[in-house]
Amino acid sequence: MPTTLTLKNIPDEVYERLKSSAEAHRRSMNSEAIVCLEAALLPARVAPAERLARARELRATLPRGKFRPRDIDAMKREGRS
Repeated sequence: MPTTLTLKNIPDEVYERLKSSAEAHRRSMNSEAIVCLEAALLPARVAPAERLARARELRATLPRGKFRPRDIDAMKREGRS
């Protein structure tokens, strides 16, 4: 069930930015505040396929042959000691 939250002592600059953003997105101040809070506080959900694609892109940027699986395993073990 949604909860009501009252904010006090909002700095003028923050209030004006929220107001401008709400107007730009054609939302109420309340809706804009919720969107901003969700963006700041909730982790972004990334689909497994997208996460895998990112990992493959990063791997492709690494120099070939520099990081072999056994070297990676050794580095992992070092980090755990």
